[in-house]
Amino acid sequence: QVQLVESGGGLVQAGGSLRLSCAASGSIFSINHMGWYRQAPGKQRELVARITSGGSTNYVDSVKVRFTISRDNAKNTVYLQMNSLKPEDTAVYYCNAEIISESSGARLTYNYWGQGTQVTVSS
Repeated sequence: QVQLVESGGGLVQAGGSLRLSCAASGSIFSINHMGWYRQAPGKQRELVARITSGGSTNYVDSVKVRFTISRDNAKNTVYLQMNSLKPEDTAVYYCNAEIISESSGARLTYNYWGQGTQVTVSS
């Protein structure tokens, strides 16, 4: 069993900063990519940022320069530093990770999601 637990969301004024964290725990052999998605009311969930096991990153255009994704492989944790926040960044942010678990000699790969954390940016 694997869990992703997010923290760090909240209410902030436009121009402010927040740092999201997501820690993976449980039966983990290794973690491939980790990332953050967001879903605003009435909109589809979108990829915000992703980081590979080797540290390569990609971002949606609307957050480039303002957001930074990083990971601590020793802690199985991914972070999202969000600066210069805008009201349009308001959404529920979800952590995502592709995790390999080992069971009875077999390695299985699953895609996991966190429970989501609310980020609200006031104007």
